[in-house]
Amino acid sequence: MSAPHPSVAACRSAVRQALDGMPIGTKVWVALSGGPDSLALAAAAAYVGRKEGYLTGAIIIDHGLQPGSDRIAQHAAEQARLAGIYTVFIEKVVVGRDGGLEAAARKARYDAINARVDAEGGQDPQILTGHTIDDQAETVLLALARGSGARALSGIPPRRGRIARPLLSVRRTDTLAACAALGLDPWHDPTNTDPDGPRRSALRATVMPALHDVLGPGVVSGLARSAALLQADADELDRQARSAMSTSASTVRSDEWRCDMLAALPDAIRSRMLKMLAEAKGAGPLTTVHVNALDALVTQYKGQGAVSLPGGYEAKREYGRLVISHPLERPAT
Repeated sequence: MSAPHPSVAACRSAVRQALDGMPIGTKVWVALSGGPDSLALAAAAAYVGRKEGYLTGAIIIDHGLQPGSDRIAQHAAEQARLAGIYTVFIEKVVVGRDGGLEAAARKARYDAINARVDAEGGQDPQILTGHTIDDQAETVLLALARGSGARALSGIPPRRGRIARPLLSVRRTDTLAACAALGLDPWHDPTNTDPDGPRRSALRATVMPALHDVLGPGVVSGLARSAALLQADADELDRQARSAMSTSASTVRSDEWRCDMLAALPDAIRSRMLKMLAEAKGAGPLTTVHVNALDALVTQYKGQGAVSLPGGYEAKREYGRLVISHPLERPAT
């Protein structure tokens, strides 16, 4: 038997590494759009699944946002079966508008995928998505343009809970080559490379090629390495922030925190902790503006009033303590 194409081998190796240690019989679900990245991932998952004893399936989301989306979904299902995955579900979703179309579509997609995985059961099922190292580089650049902090600059995590992204070590050119080598016909979403489309599409169509021309072919891997380094730093800072949460809580009420103890924390820990505190209460997601306003209540208090937070929550300083609450949920005094 001849050796597989190098790009096919790279995808299989990445999937095998991401699933290393999973028991025989683990259900492995591929989030399949039908594009080259997720289709190459599906083929790799099918191969590794046969070798390692995993039960593989594919979940296709029909967002209904483009003409002929149902035909695109059916084509993706056909290609999944050609790739060796025979358990295929097509889930139709209704995309809202909260947070913008892209964010709403992402939420609808993951909600539907998780619902299907839960319905199918199994012990510790795994969900694989087809994000590549190119997606990682684009994510880091977008975060830089927004002036984001270390967490956003750390990019797409390789794993979050049961969701794994094996192809973050694989180039987009490899997924295209893998599909070609396996005789698969991926769908090419025209909006992905539209220079007049969403910011990520414009970045992919114009900025990344320009960076490649100016800085050389290593720019993508360099951005991905920076993200990996920042992920480790951000994880440790988050761990320290969670540890500090328990020590600065008020002895009177568990939802109040002493401002003097918060102010004594290093800036990097305190800012993360304030964001965690507010979002744990239900306010969120917080922006830098919100976090800076919370920090001013703690470290630069001059009698300013309450800080308005997303979801109708507010934060204020009372008797040296930071209190985050919702006006409709305050207990009677």
